[in-house]
Amino acid sequence: MFKLPKLDRRSLTLQIFVGLTLGAGLGLVLNLTGLAKLDWVDRILLDGLFHAGGQIFMRSLQMLVVPIVFVSLICGTAGLGDPRKLGRIGAKTMGLYLITTALAISLGLLTALIVSPGAGFQLTAETNFIPATPPPLIDTLIELMPKNPLEALASGNMLQIIVFSLLFGLAMTLAGEAGKRISDVFQDLNEIVMKLVNMIIRVSPIGVFCLIAKVFSEQGFDAIAPLAKYFFTILFVLILHLCVTYGILLKILARLNPIIFIRKFKDIMFFAFSTASSNATIPVTLDAVENRLGVHRSISSFTVPLGATINMDGTAIMQGVATVFVAQAYGVDLVFSQYMMVILTATLASIGTAGVPGVGLIMLAMVFQQVGLPLEGIGIIMAVDRLLDMVRTAVNITGDATVSCIVARSENQLDESVFYREV
Repeated sequence: MFKLPKLDRRSLTLQIFVGLTLGAGLGLVLNLTGLAKLDWVDRILLDGLFHAGGQIFMRSLQMLVVPIVFVSLICGTAGLGDPRKLGRIGAKTMGLYLITTALAISLGLLTALIVSPGAGFQLTAETNFIPATPPPLIDTLIELMPKNPLEALASGNMLQIIVFSLLFGLAMTLAGEAGKRISDVFQDLNEIVMKLVNMIIRVSPIGVFCLIAKVFSEQGFDAIAPLAKYFFTILFVLILHLCVTYGILLKILARLNPIIFIRKFKDIMFFAFSTASSNATIPVTLDAVENRLGVHRSISSFTVPLGATINMDGTAIMQGVATVFVAQAYGVDLVFSQYMMVILTATLASIGTAGVPGVGLIMLAMVFQQVGLPLEGIGIIMAVDRLLDMVRTAVNITGDATVSCIVARSENQLDESVFYREV
């Protein structure tokens, strides 16, 4: 199993945490003191240094997404050897992602019904949310197959890239000696891409600082105050799902210690929190799943890119709580069958709308339409969605790592000595 050149992981974890903490602290100071509203602070710091630093960092991560997904999936698929093994792993992975998503939204609905975050809250939104029209499911299935693989790579269409990479890797396996020669080329490419990942990771604390400082200087606590109950209900369920649901699944299905899992994966959660993008986190998630948790590359190169594209447990939790919140705020009584429809719609939509920009709010609009809730409620929810989106991303990528460990364990492709090794 290929490993990245060694980094001082403890030092990197500390640096990311320090960058995150300093960024949040500085952002809050600028917001609470009113300095963020000064023209020169906004022009030089917020829209200048912080914006440029954060965006350059994000673009450098996005630069890696297509090559790392394309190359690693081809290497992983070719490394499986037996095509039947690919089908078995694919079925397990998809099944687990659907199950965790259904559990996430069910947990969100149940907690929201107990807490009642929208009780006594009168929505008076003036801003109406106009959702983009989600594509029909049949069109989404058709669009999985790329007409032009190069166009899919150039445009970053992740689902099409995944499909083409899997087919290309499978063809390499079936091509015999010719496939083996090309496989060696892709293994070398994979090593080069991972070296590039290493280079970007080294500057991540600076990028994290810039991103967090800008977000907190703009958001502060003002956006949270009117929606505090909604905000903290979602936050509670996200943490509960991360610690309890994933912990139970790891303990029962993979027979692994969830505390060790969280301890070894925590700095990747911080990283995901700062970027608020599952796709941008793919490189560091892959590194951690393989080199810290002991999942073999043949498994991780399939489960992690797929999970970053379709696994949306954090978004599912938001949908569950938001549905109850808006229904209560508008005085709409939902019946049991409608709640079941919310669970079904959100679970299937996590796959069906995976390639659509702004997927979280589009999925929420789909859910609201299914149960007859006013879409105007999304305009209010958007006030705190940026901060919650950062936490949701951390939950999403933790779910990817959890499923990777479970699938790897079931295929005897998990190295326990790596999982339990101190970092």
